[in-house]
Amino acid sequence: MKTQQLMEVKHGGATILLPHDTIVENWLATLPGHANDNPGQIPAIGEEWPEQGGVYAGMVRGSNGLPDYHLIVATGPTAQQKEVTYGSAGKSTAGADHEWDGLANTIALAESDNDHPAAHWAHILRLNGFRDWYLPARRELSLLYANVPELFDKVWHWSSTQSSAHNAWLQYFVDGAQGGVHKSRAFHARAVRRFISHSTL
Repeated sequence: MKTQQLMEVKHGGATILLPHDTIVENWLATLPGHANDNPGQIPAIGEEWPEQGGVYAGMVRGSNGLPDYHLIVATGPTAQQKEVTYGSAGKSTAGADHEWDGLANTIALAESDNDHPAAHWAHILRLNGFRDWYLPARRELSLLYANVPELFDKVWHWSSTQSSAHNAWLQYFVDGAQGGVHKSRAFHARAVRRFISHSTL
């Protein structure tokens, strides 16, 4: 039988010994996109997932050592922006060139000293009980086009992935094309969030 590693936790002058796994699971539950409870039945792709605040779009492979995660598309009248710019053309933002990790891109853009309207909108969005929405990365948008194109207006949508100081990547929801376009142009933006279940850890 495997012996669980115990860790000391100090609380109110007392020292408690708890299993390492219990501490890790409770810490993960405090992070955006994580949950310590059972998510219940995962819906089919394209179906509403009310417990996660939107429509289920499928599984995304984790990058940079992060676990795989479920991608959820925001729904409702405030779930998208029309005719919004990427912003700060001519300026490159460090940490906003991830191909897969839209959350990291969005945080980098929203917290930079430069103005990024599309990313800032997603970053501060409070919708369906969640506050961890973000602008999807280039590869996340590829998955959205492949799995749930019916959820999107048939126009170009911004990704959070910059391709240069002047351009950022877009996804076209007519034929699946992607391209780098000047950051000063105005296009649609749609918010997403992620959910990491215990089964993916």
